[in-house]
Amino acid sequence: MNIWEMLAVFVAGISAGTINTIVGSGTLITFPVLLATGLPPVTATVSNALGLIPGSVSGAIGYREELKGQGRRVLKLAVGALIGGLTGATLLLALPSTAFETIVPILVALALVLVILQPRISKAVQRRREHSGIPARPDGGPLLFVGLMLASVYGGYFTAAQGIIYLSLMGMLLDDTMQRLNAVKNVLAAVVNSIAALFFLFVADFDWTAVVLIAVGSALGGQIGARIGRRLSPTVLRVLIVAVGTAAIVQLLLR
Repeated sequence: MNIWEMLAVFVAGISAGTINTIVGSGTLITFPVLLATGLPPVTATVSNALGLIPGSVSGAIGYREELKGQGRRVLKLAVGALIGGLTGATLLLALPSTAFETIVPILVALALVLVILQPRISKAVQRRREHSGIPARPDGGPLLFVGLMLASVYGGYFTAAQGIIYLSLMGMLLDDTMQRLNAVKNVLAAVVNSIAALFFLFVADFDWTAVVLIAVGSALGGQIGARIGRRLSPTVLRVLIVAVGTAAIVQLLLR
């Protein structure tokens, strides 16, 4: 890389770390930049996954207040994220690069629909619980565990918009605020990025320059994103999720 390419990757890392902490889809910023520097797609994906770990951890730390009282929930869901992330990372190296190109935009579009309808769905679920007398499960039950595990398979394969899918699933099945769910999302993303990256370290090619630049940038962006995201109202956060997700679908379809 020349100095301008290095600067572009660093700035992309900051932007990705910021947007990943608030919503997700930061990979849609870093991935094209890495490709523009001449890295092959798989090498770019692996380098991106390694570089985004500090950003995910930084964002989770920035949301530490919202994580209070969610230890058991996070621990259980993190197990599913770990299994899914490792499976997705394995699929990245085992399957042809075109395998998920058709399904990814569909998954993101479905997640956006769920985010938009989440308030109504949550109210309907709550009314059903009140009529049945069955209290809400603080961990979302088996349905949420399996759903997040499958979303983590996608996250381990290609991280773009995985946070949006996480938030849509948790918003439907957990009775909690968007900010607290966003905090859980950041932890799960950190788990998936970390397990996928550890796997890649031993079996895949990556570019250390790209990894370091994205790592430093995303760590800074994680703190920026936490400061901004924690101040957003649920409505604004939901609108931002839909806007970013729509942009993600457009970019994925144009690739």
